[in-house]
Amino acid sequence: MGKNVNITVDAGTVIGPQDHYWRYIGYDECNYTYIKEGKELLKKFADLEKDPYYVRTHFTFCTGNCHHTYKFGSTNIYWENEKGEPVYDFTYYDMIIDAQLESGNKPFIELGFMPLDLIDRAYTADLKGDIYGRYKDSWWACPPKSYKKWYDFIYTVVSHLVERHGEEEVATWYFELWNEPDIFYWAGTAAEYTKMFDYTEAALHKAAPTARLSGPAVTGIRNDNDSTMYMRYFLDHCKNGMNFCTGKQGTRLDFITCHTKGGGFPFEMHAPKCVPSVESQVNQVKNALEIMKEFGYLGTELVLSEADPDGWAAGGIYDNANMCFRNTEYYASYVASGYEKMERLSAMYNTPVKPLAWAFMFPGERCFEGTRTFSTQSINKAVFNMFKIYGMLGFEKLGFTSDAAEDMSFLQAPDIDHRDNRHYTGEGEETDVAGFAVRGENGETQIVVYSHNNDRDLHETADITLKITGLASADVTATHYRIDDQHSNAYAEWVRQGQPLFPEGEVYDAIKARDGLEKLADDAVSTVKDGAVTLTFSMPTHGVSLIIIK
Repeated sequence: MGKNVNITVDAGTVIGPQDHYWRYIGYDECNYTYIKEGKELLKKFADLEKDPYYVRTHFTFCTGNCHHTYKFGSTNIYWENEKGEPVYDFTYYDMIIDAQLESGNKPFIELGFMPLDLIDRAYTADLKGDIYGRYKDSWWACPPKSYKKWYDFIYTVVSHLVERHGEEEVATWYFELWNEPDIFYWAGTAAEYTKMFDYTEAALHKAAPTARLSGPAVTGIRNDNDSTMYMRYFLDHCKNGMNFCTGKQGTRLDFITCHTKGGGFPFEMHAPKCVPSVESQVNQVKNALEIMKEFGYLGTELVLSEADPDGWAAGGIYDNANMCFRNTEYYASYVASGYEKMERLSAMYNTPVKPLAWAFMFPGERCFEGTRTFSTQSINKAVFNMFKIYGMLGFEKLGFTSDAAEDMSFLQAPDIDHRDNRHYTGEGEETDVAGFAVRGENGETQIVVYSHNNDRDLHETADITLKITGLASADVTATHYRIDDQHSNAYAEWVRQGQPLFPEGEVYDAIKARDGLEKLADDAVSTVKDGAVTLTFSMPTHGVSLIIIK
């Protein structure tokens, strides 16, 4: 059975600004950035709205053949000659930055990982055999052999960027040191990471005084886990510790980063059903904000530089069948529910919170592989249409209430931090039906309504009564866009076409034709009475609507 849901929107009162906090994406494979498919997808994001997306990617300092491969990339930006002198080659590094800028977006530069000739060999095994293979496997995570050389490296790279693009432009970008130093991405200690941060900060701001730098980019912050302790250690060092580079107290920190995930699905043949948890992911954001409060950093921008339903972007349904949700409308409704709650936390703590979706595309994959992507074989997934909805919105927030919205009391649930994501199914939970409303740039009322339940197999229908008050005109026209199992969802058409792994010709065209944002019904005119109008419609368990009232 479904339920009746009452939603009210006050179109006549602006209650504050609507930040477009969703304009952040990223991916592991830096060399995807400038290939045909990568540039195509970057342009799609840039075209969504006037303001750019920020693009983050791994491995941009690594040594290699500069060819993309799953979970690795390289630019050969730095090597040393036989005298131990540094040699720089910015060819591929510039190709990455240029592709981001030329598409209409902005770089979110991750300063990592360690070039082969800069690694501290004390962290490696013997140097015989396949040096490059072992470097690709783990040595890129090593600390530098010389912090002075690391300082010079960062100064040279940032100086190059300033010379090429101008300090004013570089000041609009984000810089972040490393990625997830609390796990295998960093072979050193927390103290060594803070030391490297101090040298990085000094070098970067010498080259670009107005640039923004962050850390520590740790993984999910759960109650008293290693990531929690790492975050505390880092913030305490930046606030109170002795700076390794200057010898003075504290280190400049322009914004703060960490990662949040709603679950984890490793390689597992015949995996039992499990699903991601919106609530667990949002709770990690709350924990990060509490640590920021502890060290006096509330108000400083918090970028969740990976904020996703789960943790393995390159894995797909052939690695773990539970990845199936990434192909469907579930991914879109998950994003809508999670992002909306993160915005509520942002207001509660009076601190900007910006989630970054760690998803992109994988060239050559089977159609609807189930990887964490926005498109497959250049076919947009339902989740891309969620961001298309975001991009259509205005910048003034209106009043919105729903009697089926999940409140934030789940943050006090005793098990919220300890869900076993390999066995969590979401079964028995209430469906969250909520959203928000904004005033469009042309004065129209734009209403986002989502329905989400963590249980991907729950298929019910809610009957929505939407009342819009504060309307001045006599008649209004309602335009209703929908993402669900039959709308704005090329996956459904792919299934109807027999699930071809590499569709071609008319079959491909039929699937591609359904990858845009689609209307639920024809536009409808309603008469306004006493400044209000009421609309009714049904909503599936997993779905997102955009209703525009003109």
